[in-house]
Amino acid sequence: MNDNESLPLYREMTIRVLKKEVEPFYESWEAAGQVPRELWNILGHAGLLGVDMPECYGAAEAPFDVSQMILREVSRMGFGGLASGLNIHSNIVMPYLLAYGSDDQKTQWLPKMIAGEAVGAIAMTEPGAGSDLAALRTRATREAEGWRINGSKIFITNGLHADLVIVCAKTDLNAGAKGVSLFLVDASLAGFSRGPGIKKIGQHASDTTELFFDDLLVPHEALLGEENRGFAYLMQELPRERLGVAAQALGAAEGAMALTIDYVQQRKAFGKPIAEFQNTRFKLAEIQADIALNDAYCKQCMQAYLASEMTTQQASILKLSATQMQCRVVDECLQLFGGYGYTQEYPISRFYLDARVQTIYAGTSEIMKEVIARGLFSSQA
Repeated sequence: MNDNESLPLYREMTIRVLKKEVEPFYESWEAAGQVPRELWNILGHAGLLGVDMPECYGAAEAPFDVSQMILREVSRMGFGGLASGLNIHSNIVMPYLLAYGSDDQKTQWLPKMIAGEAVGAIAMTEPGAGSDLAALRTRATREAEGWRINGSKIFITNGLHADLVIVCAKTDLNAGAKGVSLFLVDASLAGFSRGPGIKKIGQHASDTTELFFDDLLVPHEALLGEENRGFAYLMQELPRERLGVAAQALGAAEGAMALTIDYVQQRKAFGKPIAEFQNTRFKLAEIQADIALNDAYCKQCMQAYLASEMTTQQASILKLSATQMQCRVVDECLQLFGGYGYTQEYPISRFYLDARVQTIYAGTSEIMKEVIARGLFSSQA
């Protein structure tokens, strides 16, 4: 079976699982501020976690675009919080393990993550350091028994459920961002603790919390890759992370538009469906063009990624453009719902609230612009 044949089958399976296992319960999970822990086991059993990981770890070793499609479909169906958790678990933590982990590390964690028996998170952001890795205060000190980690992290997606956390910590205080290392931290270890769930304006079902490391001792083997190479690893994995965010943005924009097209054909004003008004038709035409253009660039970036040619600047352009498009689209769609769009009774309101964080996490829009600008000026040197 070639890639063109497998993608529709995977999409059909994904939609079927989401309709059965997620859709009937999602509102209650939003109210609870997290999905139930057993959902990860259900998704693992259905084959939706780490779908493109190697078969030797229990995955399907499907094409990369299948993993992107899963994120896109989850987002299209209005499950933005779940999509963010999946992106972290399957599209960030697992690829880090696969790329930089030892054979023992991969054997220990990847099968569990693929099965949903272990949930993954990555801990970079700190209360006083967002995108500035050089300002990290979490420190890992080498000792005879292992690495001693002290510090805290904030805004950690999957933090409440996480069994494995990739922790970014300073191992060389005099080297700035180049003194950062990555550690695989087992959340069951003494010295690891979690704060309460952080209440957010959107993506409520995505559990987000603060993590604390108090004299947390991890074995020497917990170092992921080489010491002081963490920053380089983070930069190398950014393209995939931002492709995942773009997939979420495109899926959410498509889902919001589908809801709006249905609504404007049923809702009447001045004796006729509002779909017949020129303003409605033109707005939807602009939305369709916006989605199509970002979709085309996303596909171009995916091809570059698969050829190992996707640059940091391309990833930044994609992340900036796709997430800002998402925010524009859901805003215009909500406007067409009028007052009903501002009520929780209509799902378009969740699309609107879930979109806002997309321009913040995985690198803010401002950081994306700075990266793009640096590329422009360096090309002139």
